[in-house]
Amino acid sequence: LMGSSVRQCVNDQSRDHHWIICDGPVDAVWIENLNTVLDDNKMLCLANSERIKYSPYMHMVFEVQDLACASPATVSRCGMVYIDSNDIRWLPYVKTWSRKFEEKFGELYTEYLLSLFNTHVDKGLTFIRKNCKEVIKQV
Repeated sequence: LMGSSVRQCVNDQSRDHHWIICDGPVDAVWIENLNTVLDDNKMLCLANSERIKYSPYMHMVFEVQDLACASPATVSRCGMVYIDSNDIRWLPYVKTWSRKFEEKFGELYTEYLLSLFNTHVDKGLTFIRKNCKEVIKQV
């Protein structure tokens, strides 16, 4: 999957920036294989011995829960942005999601939808926390 995604980006000769986004837990086995991509070589080395050189317009983002399984070698090759889940609640997610509807339904509809979320979500989450068992903690 990674190889085909990278190949597709490399074959695009435009100057458009391409972002490969990996979202999920870090596994030492696969993340170590990306060290050559993350260092100055910017070369993806696949298991079949194929080597794919990243263009200057290609970038990688890893969205991870923690770095428990990442080696110091991997971590040192990456820039880090830490966002505590307590700092970002539900509203930024809803605002981003609602923007998809603005072009189709208009700004008035989107504002109304956001007002419904603002009116009811916090009350609903408070009720859940007080009266229910939260198996998966909500943001």
